[in-house]
Amino acid sequence: MQYIKKSSATAAVSDVQITQSVQSMLEQIEQRGEEAVIEYAQKLDNWSGDFILSDKKRAQLIAQVPEQTKLDIQFAYQQVTEFARAQLASLTEFKITTASGAVLGQKVIPLNCAGCYVPGGRYSHAASAIMSIATAKVAGVQKIVACSPPKDGSIHPAIVYAMDLAGADIILEMGGVQAVASMAKGLFTGVKADILVGPGNGYVAQAKRLLFGDVGIDVFAGPTESAIIADHSADPMTIAVDLVSQAEHGTDSPVWLFTTDKALGEKVAQLLPKVAGDMPNHDIVAAAWRDHGEIIYCDSREELVKVSDQYASEHLQVLTEDPYWWLDNLKNYGSLFLGEGATVTHGDKCSGTNHILPTKQVARYSGGLNVHKFLKILTYQEISEEANLAYSAVGSRISRVEGMEGHARACDWRLRKYFPDMQWDFEVYQQKRYD
Repeated sequence: MQYIKKSSATAAVSDVQITQSVQSMLEQIEQRGEEAVIEYAQKLDNWSGDFILSDKKRAQLIAQVPEQTKLDIQFAYQQVTEFARAQLASLTEFKITTASGAVLGQKVIPLNCAGCYVPGGRYSHAASAIMSIATAKVAGVQKIVACSPPKDGSIHPAIVYAMDLAGADIILEMGGVQAVASMAKGLFTGVKADILVGPGNGYVAQAKRLLFGDVGIDVFAGPTESAIIADHSADPMTIAVDLVSQAEHGTDSPVWLFTTDKALGEKVAQLLPKVAGDMPNHDIVAAAWRDHGEIIYCDSREELVKVSDQYASEHLQVLTEDPYWWLDNLKNYGSLFLGEGATVTHGDKCSGTNHILPTKQVARYSGGLNVHKFLKILTYQEISEEANLAYSAVGSRISRVEGMEGHARACDWRLRKYFPDMQWDFEVYQQKRYD
């Protein structure tokens, strides 16, 4: 492995500082509830209006959305919904009777309430509303609360339209830590979220992390990451354009190129600053590339697989002669984009797979947001009198090996009750009667 370009960044604000700030806010909200949220909204977002978006204002904002934008959002909604339904179909309830006579089953039960955070700072993330809300709706979540930070007097109209189309029951004009905490605690709505989902900045991500346990979350997320795997067949200009497209997320967004062609890597290193310089937000892209961009050369594709799996990138494009070899061999990524035709933008906006994905190497052990995150997989069992001959005997013996006499006696009671004439070749406690 050899670096053609290496990252040189140090974080502007440390994780410790963010954690301390978020912890303080959460403590205030825990102690003072809605009063603290109102103060933070005024201080941080200059917001003093109602938090719950009224039906009247919802309709007014939707009316401002151009027709073509509505059609585009509808297309994205249809794609995400179709994929989510396929995911739902992949998980089924079942009931079996084992060889030893136990009836065992699985139930799939939707969560009661989901809190969906939709970013709205530098960019208006209408697609994020679809990714979280539509997926929760397909899963069968009974109540969906969505929030997004207001700007210039309201949430961006396109975000409101996407929220409404996807099925948000309640929309909060609120952002940041105070919004996440409000959904978790049921402030202003009276409905506590069972799970918090959706991307956000470092403060939102840390708030979700600290609230985890009291409420479920989708993924542990940080700044957006994108990587490209490329061999000699790849077009360096395509690589440069695609890396730039992801670097615009923010100055802290890493973009990486892993290649088996050193000349290709060097060419991309020359092209990318030029492509970035042509962007309207070139300062953001340039900073992200300067501080977090990397190009790594590997001698073989096997070595490249190891490097890529170590990075475990949120987004991973494959621009090679044989993309499906990589599909078969790569293990760690949030979402995979095979071939030159598939850019990360497709997944971010409209292809149908979810764009709420793990970062910071979390893809080593977790995937992104999906229908299953909004579902509980619950099990049940029924053990007949006859089946107790096997199950209670084994349960009793294992319990005593573990030193758990109470557990053993629960099985022993059934053995004595259901099989009163049976002679046992192991200890079966004769329970005293107290009637």
